[in-house]
Amino acid sequence: MRLKPAREPSSSRINNFSEVTRVFSPQEALVEASRCLQCKNAPCSKGCPVNIDIPGFIKLIKEGKPAEALAKIKERNSLPGICGRVCPQEEQCEKACVLNKNGEPVNIGALERFAADSAACAKMPPMIEKDKKTGLALSVAVIGSGPAGLTCAAELAKSGYTVELFESLHLPGGVLSYGIPEFRLPKKIVADEVAYVRGLGVKISPDTLAGYTISLEELLGKRGFSAVFIASGAGLPQFLGIKGENLPGVYSANEFLCRINLMKAYEFPTLATPVNVAEETIVVGGGNVALDCARCARRLGSRVSLVYRRTEAEMPARREEVENAVEEGIKFCFLTQPLEFLADSQGLLSGVKCIKMQLGEPDDSGRRRPLALPGSEFIINAGTAVVAVGQNPNPLLAKACPGLKTGPHGTLVTDDALMTSIPGVFAGGDIVSGAATVISAMAAGKKGAAAIDAYLKELKHEA
Repeated sequence: MRLKPAREPSSSRINNFSEVTRVFSPQEALVEASRCLQCKNAPCSKGCPVNIDIPGFIKLIKEGKPAEALAKIKERNSLPGICGRVCPQEEQCEKACVLNKNGEPVNIGALERFAADSAACAKMPPMIEKDKKTGLALSVAVIGSGPAGLTCAAELAKSGYTVELFESLHLPGGVLSYGIPEFRLPKKIVADEVAYVRGLGVKISPDTLAGYTISLEELLGKRGFSAVFIASGAGLPQFLGIKGENLPGVYSANEFLCRINLMKAYEFPTLATPVNVAEETIVVGGGNVALDCARCARRLGSRVSLVYRRTEAEMPARREEVENAVEEGIKFCFLTQPLEFLADSQGLLSGVKCIKMQLGEPDDSGRRRPLALPGSEFIINAGTAVVAVGQNPNPLLAKACPGLKTGPHGTLVTDDALMTSIPGVFAGGDIVSGAATVISAMAAGKKGAAAIDAYLKELKHEA
C-alpha cells in the first residue's frame, strides 16, 4: 500500500503558514522505497522532464543512504527540495510507474523530498574548479533566478563556465520566492537550494532589471559575457477585463502573493507589511495559483469562495491542493463567471456579480467551452477579490531590446536550440512557453545550458 506523508490537521493549519505536509520518517521512507520494483527500463525516469535516475536514488534510500540518494538526484536535478514539494509527479514520473497497473505508484515525490531534507549536510558542494570540463575561459550571463535560471546557471557552472545570475528583485528564487506560499514551499528550502547553486560558483546579482539596469548589448559587450540565457518567467498578470476591476480591494494574484511571500504580510502587525483581507474573499481561477491565493486568504482570517467557470473535473490545479483547500474550508463555486465587481457607497469593493455557466463543445484547450446561462445572474458578497486567471511574460525586456522577436502573447521566439533572434542570446522557461510548471522550466534550463555549451564550443572551434 502506498504511503502518504502525514499532514497538519486543517483545524490548526488554517491559523498559520507552516508547511502542511510533513517529511517521511526514515522508517516510512524505507517502507515506501521498498515498493519500488527497480525496473531496468525505468519508465518513471523517462516520465521525468529532467530524467532523474529514480530507481537509483530510491535504491539508496532503501539502503539507508539518504546523502548518497541526494547526490544521485543532483546528478540531474539541482533543486530536489523544491521539486519534491511542488512538482506534479502524478502527471509525470508517478504516472509512468508500472505499479499503476495493479495499484498505486511509488510516492516518488515524497521520497525525493525525504532525501533532500534528510541529507541537508550534502546541500553545499565544494567549489568547482573553473574550466575543468570545458577548457574554455568563458562566462555566461543568466537573467532571472527562478527555476529555469537557477538550473541553467548550475548546469553551466558544473560544466566549468563562469556564471553570473541577474535577478530583478532583492531576493533570488523568482516564482519560488514570491509566488508559492510558505505552507507549500518554505522559504528556507528555497534559500538552501539557492545556496547550493552559489556553492557551485555562480554569482547572484539581485536588484538588477535586465533591459533597464543593464542591457543585453552591455552584457555581450563591455561586460564580456560570451552568451546570455533569458529566464525571466511570466510575471505579468492577466485580468478579466470587466467593470470594477480597478476598485480598492481587488488584487491580481501576483500582487497578493508577492505581498504575502516577499513582504511577509501574514506577520502583520509584527511586520508593517499589511495586506488588506476582508471578512469575505472571492478568488477567481482554477489553477494552483488560485488555490494558493484562496488558502492564503483563509489563513489571514477570511471566509473564501473560489469561483471557476468550468467544473472540478476541468480544473488544472493539482488534486492534492484541491483536497487541502476543501479541508481548510474553501467554498468552491463551479460553473460560475464574474461579470462585474461591485462597489459600496464609499467606492470600496462590496461584492461580485456573477453568472452561472454550462459546458458546451471542447475549445482549443481540449476542455468543454463554458457558456453563460441567460438570466442566472447572482451576487457573491466580498470585500476582497483576487484575480488568478493566468500570467504572461513581462514585456519590459523585449521592449528595451527590439531585436528580440516575440510571439503573440509576449513570449520570446526561439529555435529548437532555444536561441532567440539575437545570436548568442538564448531563452527558456515561462518566458518562452508561457506559464507552466516548475519542473518544465527546469528542463528548459538544462536544455538551454547544453545548447549554450555546444554554441560556445562551436565558436571556439571556428576561431
